[in-house]
Amino acid sequence: MAQAVDRDTNRPLEPPSEFIVKVQDINDNPPEFLHENYHANVPERSNVGTSVIQVTASDADDPTYGNSAKLVYSILEGQPYFSVEAQTGIIRTALPNMDREAKEEYHVVIQAKDMGGHMGGLSGTTKVTITLTDVNDNPPKFPQSVYQMSVSEAAVPGEEVGRLKAKDPDIGENGLVTYNIIDGDGMELFEITTDYETQEGVVKLKKPVDFETKKAYSLKVEAANVHIDPKFISNGPFKDTVTVKISVEDADEPPMFLAPSYIHEVQENAAAGTIVGRVHAKDPDAAGSPIRYTIDRHTDLDRYFNIGQEDGFIKTTKPLDREETAWLNISVLATEFHNRHQEAKVPVAIRVIDVNDNAPKFAAPYEGFICESDQTKPPIVSISADDKDDTANGPRFLFTLPPEIVHNPNFTVRDNRDNTAGIYVKRGGFSRQKQDLYLLPIVISDGGIPPMSSTNTLTIKVCGCDVNGALLSCNAEAYVLNAGLSTGALVAILACIVILLVIVVLFVTLRRQKKEPLIVFEEEDVRENIITYDDEGGGEEDTEAFDIATLQNPDGINGFIPRKDIKPEYQYMPRPGLRPAPNSVDVDDFINTRIQEADNDPTAPPYDSIQIYGYEGRGSVAGSLSSLESATTDSDLDYDYLQNWGPRFKKLADLYGSKDTFDDDS
Repeated sequence: MAQAVDRDTNRPLEPPSEFIVKVQDINDNPPEFLHENYHANVPERSNVGTSVIQVTASDADDPTYGNSAKLVYSILEGQPYFSVEAQTGIIRTALPNMDREAKEEYHVVIQAKDMGGHMGGLSGTTKVTITLTDVNDNPPKFPQSVYQMSVSEAAVPGEEVGRLKAKDPDIGENGLVTYNIIDGDGMELFEITTDYETQEGVVKLKKPVDFETKKAYSLKVEAANVHIDPKFISNGPFKDTVTVKISVEDADEPPMFLAPSYIHEVQENAAAGTIVGRVHAKDPDAAGSPIRYTIDRHTDLDRYFNIGQEDGFIKTTKPLDREETAWLNISVLATEFHNRHQEAKVPVAIRVIDVNDNAPKFAAPYEGFICESDQTKPPIVSISADDKDDTANGPRFLFTLPPEIVHNPNFTVRDNRDNTAGIYVKRGGFSRQKQDLYLLPIVISDGGIPPMSSTNTLTIKVCGCDVNGALLSCNAEAYVLNAGLSTGALVAILACIVILLVIVVLFVTLRRQKKEPLIVFEEEDVRENIITYDDEGGGEEDTEAFDIATLQNPDGINGFIPRKDIKPEYQYMPRPGLRPAPNSVDVDDFINTRIQEADNDPTAPPYDSIQIYGYEGRGSVAGSLSSLESATTDSDLDYDYLQNWGPRFKKLADLYGSKDTFDDDS
């Protein structure tokens, strides 16, 4: 806005006027890209013209003046691999089959120029980093055609034998490889797994191998890609094969028994030294070490058997009893003669064969009862038998009377032919007063070879019965007593006996409750006594209150120092040279000697003990230290040596030293 005014009066001469000033644009701003650096990815093996990325620039100048803002894009760096569209800034691939494995990253410089790219235009540049991404265009390849491995015959299944790796230049999932055994004579004995962290094939033992059976195996292993790109399937099979040769190494193996277990038999009661059977083991190694046999005595605590160390024959050491133990189980050890650490164990079960060596006996302690006027027909008692032998030696029992009483007038035995028998009465009219007890011998025989028999005694009592045959009393003495003594008399006798027993018990109880005196004055009483010595004593020359001989144990002088706190398991003889002389006056040496003896005492308890030695010693050059007031007496003694006796004598040294100093000053 402008206006003319009077210079003198400053009054306006005309109305205000508006002036419009227009700035004409010139090409003074270069193009600028949106980003200083660009990053882009494109798959390797892409076709020519594949779009990679579009870059865009802007120009601040007015495009209506001379087309200054019309931009043209071009490549300054990155040819001949990539090209750019001049108008759009789209970058495209310019070469086919670019290989990531050959070169993975490219740097491209793009220029944007205004004024349509003509001379005089301004320009700006940007950097584009282009990375080729991986595709599965490479099959795995083994670096060698044959791998050599070895395994010990002592290796256990699951143990690693070796590793192999097929190289695949691809990365990520395109480089994943899996391994398989496709052929070979060791397919049943070996297996291969894939370690996906290292991309290696791990050969492992599947079953044990034996050097003496076969010394080498061959495997054909295949490595193949896990993921295959169908676009590159025409490049060929994405797999490779290799031969793996595995040699078996010899190892010192333990002996092997020809059977996993043994079962032998021996008759019971066989004499000691009877051969039970044989076990046999051999050394599987090629050297064939001799074998020694032993019995594990933890399995044969009673030492029923011995075994031949060289031949493996098992023999008895004593007769065996089948009725005590029908089966015996032991373990036999086979050990290599040249290496006793190599051993094997096999279980051996020994069956004791039964022989007919036990006669049958009553199955229970049988007892029969008959009435005095017994006329019954049923058996008074039924009996059966037991036989410790096997059923093959006596499944059938025969019950008879001994030949000398086969015509017994009172009783008879009837065999039921089912391993039982009945005892019957042949007559009636028994009398308890004449005979109240009958002992009937019965012979029981088995059916073994040879047969065994035993005579068992059956007790038959004659009892009084009522009219219905029920037993009333089987005691003959009671029957006689009833005629002479009444029931009241018997009760009175029993009552007197009970009263006498009660009196005796009370008398014994009162005697036990009598308290014993708390203090026993007998001379035989032995217990610890505490003796107190509360006198000061007269210095080291006074030996009546306490003598150094108390510390010098007479037993110690004789070479033996017993311990009072423990009961030593054996006597300790002190080492020579440690015992001080009986009249030693050096307390320091004395205590050191006692310390050494305590440290070297094998009977010492596992705890520390405190021993206090309060004796000052005798014959000391310092004289008596028991009277402190001696510091005030006149003495010509020199106490400077107290300075050298250590901190324990510091106070005495200061006390006596100060007196000497005072005398010198005076």
